[in-house]
Amino acid sequence: MQMANEESEEQRKLSLKIARLFDEVWTSQAAHVRKLKELVSLRSSSPPAEFCEAFCRALTPLFNFQRRTASAERIIKFAAVFACSRGGMMNLRNFLKFLLVGAAAANKTVRFRACQIVSEIIMRLPDDAEVSNELWDEVIECMRLRVADKVPAVRTFAVRALARFANDSENGDILELFLEKLPVEQNGDVRKIIVLSLPPSSATLPMIFDCTLDVSESVRKAAYSVLACKVPLQSLSIKHRTNILQRGLTDRSTAVAKECVKLLKDEWLEKCCNGDPVVLLKFLDVETYESVGELVMTTLLKAGFVKMQNGQTIRKFLISNGDSAEGEHCNHSIELMDPEVALFWRMVCKHLHMEANTKGSDAAMTMGAESAVYAAEASDNNDLLDTILPASVSEYVELVNAHIAAGPNYRFVSRQLLLLGAMLDFSDASKRKVASEFVQNLLHMAIDHELDDNGNEVFIGDGLNLGGERDWAAAVAELAKKVHAAIGEFEEVVLAVVEELARPCRERTADCKQWLHCLAVIALLLENTTSFRHMQGRAIDPAEILHSILLPGAKHASLDVQRASVRCLGLFGLLERKPSENTVKQLRCSFVKGPPSITIMASKALLDLGIWHGPDEMDKAMESNLSSELREQKMSATPVEFGNGSEDLDIELLDLLYAGLEHDWGDIVEVEENQSIHDILGEGLAKILLLSNKFPGSHASTHDLLLAKLISLYFNSESEELQRLKQCLSVFFEHYPSLSANHKKCLSKAFMRVMRSLWPGINGNVAGSTLMVSNMRKRAVQASRFMLQMMQVPLFTKETAKPDDNKSENHDIGTDPSPDFESGEEGLAIRIAVEVASFHAKKTAAEKAYLSALCRILVLLEFRVSEQGAIKLMRRILNRVIASMATEKELTKELWRMAERLQAIDRHPDEKLSTEQTDLILGKLELAIKLDDGDCMEVPPTPAPQSTRRSRARRRAKDEESSSDDELSPTSVVPSNPPVSRSQRASKTAALSRMTAKTSIRIDEDDDEDEDEDEDEEDEAGSEVTSDDDSEPFD
Repeated sequence: MQMANEESEEQRKLSLKIARLFDEVWTSQAAHVRKLKELVSLRSSSPPAEFCEAFCRALTPLFNFQRRTASAERIIKFAAVFACSRGGMMNLRNFLKFLLVGAAAANKTVRFRACQIVSEIIMRLPDDAEVSNELWDEVIECMRLRVADKVPAVRTFAVRALARFANDSENGDILELFLEKLPVEQNGDVRKIIVLSLPPSSATLPMIFDCTLDVSESVRKAAYSVLACKVPLQSLSIKHRTNILQRGLTDRSTAVAKECVKLLKDEWLEKCCNGDPVVLLKFLDVETYESVGELVMTTLLKAGFVKMQNGQTIRKFLISNGDSAEGEHCNHSIELMDPEVALFWRMVCKHLHMEANTKGSDAAMTMGAESAVYAAEASDNNDLLDTILPASVSEYVELVNAHIAAGPNYRFVSRQLLLLGAMLDFSDASKRKVASEFVQNLLHMAIDHELDDNGNEVFIGDGLNLGGERDWAAAVAELAKKVHAAIGEFEEVVLAVVEELARPCRERTADCKQWLHCLAVIALLLENTTSFRHMQGRAIDPAEILHSILLPGAKHASLDVQRASVRCLGLFGLLERKPSENTVKQLRCSFVKGPPSITIMASKALLDLGIWHGPDEMDKAMESNLSSELREQKMSATPVEFGNGSEDLDIELLDLLYAGLEHDWGDIVEVEENQSIHDILGEGLAKILLLSNKFPGSHASTHDLLLAKLISLYFNSESEELQRLKQCLSVFFEHYPSLSANHKKCLSKAFMRVMRSLWPGINGNVAGSTLMVSNMRKRAVQASRFMLQMMQVPLFTKETAKPDDNKSENHDIGTDPSPDFESGEEGLAIRIAVEVASFHAKKTAAEKAYLSALCRILVLLEFRVSEQGAIKLMRRILNRVIASMATEKELTKELWRMAERLQAIDRHPDEKLSTEQTDLILGKLELAIKLDDGDCMEVPPTPAPQSTRRSRARRRAKDEESSSDDELSPTSVVPSNPPVSRSQRASKTAALSRMTAKTSIRIDEDDDEDEDEDEDEEDEAGSEVTSDDDSEPFD
């Protein structure tokens, strides 16, 4: 007994000595080396087992310290360094076993500290450490379990502990675990550690690339750090290189962008390319990814990473063939540029030009020494720019012509050189004359073509723009406007070329290639001029262009000519003060009669003109009485035979476009610029609705039908091929209701149309199988919730800057509806109530489910106190609604509560609305319902408690579930109400309903997924409640 006490006393003294060392290490990092030697000496003078026990005992208080402070981190680092020191392998094995016990503890702080120390030891342990495989297997297995821990900090250090084993081929299961956990991990810090732990391989690179788009800034930064340290530039594909740079350099976070710049400069530019930007551009395929090359060069130039060497200039590509006589032009032998070199020089010259202009402006805005410094910098930039650019305009023209003559393979280089023209000085008349001749040659340059196997000409390019591509036409236009900078001079020069090219077209002797060339030059002019005023009195008049070129071209036998002509007609109409009859008629005709490629181009033109001039002006241009099925509030538009229609239809523009949206184009629809005809029409109509306040007129009555169609398309299960349109509409719906009260009025009118069109078994909709019906109902309910959310979105400040009606509660409030009554929730509530009350007592299963879904939206709507007339009318109609839904017990209770709320805010609950007031409100909403004078507004009495005969109640509940949409998630958010007497079971049901109520309305493709997520959240919440002491967050 005495021996045991002596050993216990010695053990206590040893623990105290170690604890004193920890206390000294706790305060400062400076004493670590000295205290480490003292601890090693203490270990060598003590038995291994006793020392390990004392060491663990002295370290135990740290396991109950939750906060991550610098002092605690110093202790952990000290303990890990000591455990990894030589001569202590026996203690290391015992210490690791002690830590593994802590890693499996119930207390989260203990697990956290144990995993932290284990990870620190593994990261510091030398490669030649003698640790048995059995012990490593235990450590790996324990850390694998901790990767699934509920505490993020524990998961973080568990992943860090396993990171060293992920590179070992024998531990492939660890890598698989990382790849499995990364996509589903919710915590950003854990995802960051996983990304940093991934070794580079074909299996991990896609995951690392995806993390460059992670929502967490630290994860994105870690992904770029891994790409810089572990992934060589040569091992990446061109697409991956460009995606990495595009995402990183344009990232919204400055820290992430800096990490990408570090990757670009230190790893790719310096190590892989020896500091040569041209070599770096060759790794990026700038001909395909020009925008990325421009972004890279802009970043490098702004950061000052591009060092210009002596002798670097574009002039070295111009090799003189010998001396020339004075005043004669010197011929040069041209060395052709590579695409990367051309892009490099264009970006360098552009940067120097912009810097010179900026510094010159700064010099003009300042005074004294500061102004002199700015002026000197501007002069240096201009001098450097002059040494880089060709010595004269003639040499520049000669250089560009040489690359143009080299063929299509040098088209990219030629375009880069054309863009250099913006940095040249054309103020001298002789220089301007040389450049003007060059511009004339560019405009007269015929379209490139090839011959197919049958000897037919196949045009190279898009057939719309000069040179066959938009970028080439833009470069030519920029150079032409730079050379001919005087007002009207650009138009004069281009119109002279147009007049020359149009002669064979007007004489009908031109072939298809000549037509396309002429139309391309016309399009270049129309895109780069601002008014017809600059085109008057020139070689050819705008009216002559329209009647002799564009309109005949739209009826040409060649589809390519038709397409180019229709595009020019759209550009021509944008310059007109009011759309002309000829332009509009031809575009409508091409839209109806033309093949798919012509229809797409005509739809773009019609939508652009409709947005620019307004639908009313477009209809007035027809100079005839046009009919409108949409204005008559008919959901189905006038049938139009597309591709085989008449010359034109006497219907309004919106009807025509709506008919195109309704039309089943089948497999004949062509796609242009990744857009189908449905995408173009849907996006264009959305723009018209968004800008509807700028076009006040008769078409406002048709907007609710257009909106209903767009919402139906958005929620249509068969529109998977319209993903681009869905993305566009998601942005449209986000902004549309908050811009104007008229938009909310339109949305309120569209609500019932959308529900009738989406609900199966209603309004002639085909139902189908049980699964199909269930999915259709879910989708309709999602649409209803989405529209409710849009109705509840507040208006922008400009719209809401009105006196608050609720503040005038002390004043006498009349029963006349307010001006914004139709755009409020009151109008929507009355629409829904009238819809429910209009159904007969005997209803089908589909009608019961439909009305139940409507009522679940109805009880979520709120009434303003100022709308006394709407409140009284709603109270009368609500009694019919309650009677109609009597079989839905829980829903009926919600309707009773709504009736009580309405009665509470009714200032004169005993007074009834007059017939005139009722007709006024219903007339504003365009509703019709027959109300009897004897209709009561009193709240029906609360029903008696349900019988205790459980068998019949269960059978009734089962029947009700089978006849209603049990998959509709019937819970709803209901404001607090005055207490009413209820049975115990009814109170319990209401309480459970409130606990499970969803507080937000959102769109999801599958309600089942929402339910699963909600259950997971409830489980997590439950675990936090039952283990409150074990759920505090780490600091």
